[in-house]
Amino acid sequence: MSMSDHDESPPPKPAPDSPPPGDRRPQSGGPRRGEQKPSSNLFWFLMIVGAIALIVFSVSNQNQSREEVTFSEFVGELERFDAKTHEAVGRFKKSNVHELIIGADYIRFQDTAKEKDKPDAAGTKFFQVPFLKPAEGDVKRLTDALTREGQRIPYGYARPPSEWPSLLAFFLPILLLLFLFLILFRRVGGAGTAMSFGRSRGRLYAQEDVDSGFEHVAGIDEAVEELREVVEFLQNPDKYQALGGRIPRGVLLVGPPGTGKTLLAKAVAGEADVPFYGLSGSDFVEMFVGVGAARVRDMFQQAAARSPAIIFIDELDALGKVRGSGMPGGHDEREQTLNALLVEMDGFSTEQSVIVMGATNRPETLDPALLRPGRFDRHVLVDRPDIKGREAILKVHAGKIKMDDSVDLGRLAKITPGFVGADLANLVN
Repeated sequence: MSMSDHDESPPPKPAPDSPPPGDRRPQSGGPRRGEQKPSSNLFWFLMIVGAIALIVFSVSNQNQSREEVTFSEFVGELERFDAKTHEAVGRFKKSNVHELIIGADYIRFQDTAKEKDKPDAAGTKFFQVPFLKPAEGDVKRLTDALTREGQRIPYGYARPPSEWPSLLAFFLPILLLLFLFLILFRRVGGAGTAMSFGRSRGRLYAQEDVDSGFEHVAGIDEAVEELREVVEFLQNPDKYQALGGRIPRGVLLVGPPGTGKTLLAKAVAGEADVPFYGLSGSDFVEMFVGVGAARVRDMFQQAAARSPAIIFIDELDALGKVRGSGMPGGHDEREQTLNALLVEMDGFSTEQSVIVMGATNRPETLDPALLRPGRFDRHVLVDRPDIKGREAILKVHAGKIKMDDSVDLGRLAKITPGFVGADLANLVN
């Protein structure tokens, strides 16, 4: 392993298998985040279309045109009704009435002769009849009109309407809005469900992705020596605790882009053989207030459950900038997330061997509270390699490429001052 894998490169893909309790493989497999099966999309599309059609049908069925008459007027028209010819005259106009249906708020003259040809109830006439406080004697007049001798009118009472259409018409728009919100959140926020707002985006990487040790790191011997003590802490925490020592809480890797800070953090995890959680500082910050702080707490809980472990935060300056340096208003979402990180790094018990490693190329922008001892105890400079370091890096990359024997890697190292590992890898390629 060499310096070519600079710290801006994306971390390796998590292992595909779901990890058992003692394994460090990340859970994956199945559809990628944000992807949906075509059958699932079709199902939800049909559900939405059916719901809209049901709402339209319910509303149109409830809003049928009804002529409004008073209770007294209705009773008067019934008294003029000729049951022999089944003809209604007067305000109801001429109509062939086969049966009178009395509902909760309507009277319906039903013409079955027309319904036989048109099952959709064409020819049925509705009359809105307010039944509130009928005048004295109207109820008796109605009974007499319906049951008078020789003029008996066939009538019936409509069943109470089902409440389901009304309930569906009320709740379906709300459910559709919630569904659309979830779809929008999954596409914008990237989370799997609404309940995953506060879940950390950190990934626990498989051992084969971080199994390289310091022997594969070239060109930064000084940084490697400083980190060997951290490896000792992770491998033998009981020895230091028995002597009264305190495990370091954090290690800050500082250096220009491309010098191998991310590579060095993976090498520490591989050398110590501990779980490695990798994520970027920007993964914590979201547009929703409180989400970043919840993700910080979730990340530290996961690491504490698998301690000893390493949490690596790349591009720490995206999360740990000096508070109050942004727009007026002060306590924004980023500052809440930083406060949560400060509390978590102070809150580890001495029995939890969890070390936070951060990488940045702009240490001057970090908050002083983040840099103090007790949080990031060690500051390791990962600088540009010297001539010997550049030659060692060139040898690592040249070993994978067929080159002529006349190529002088030592001369290439001499004429590339200021090159970092990423530059040298690009040169060899």
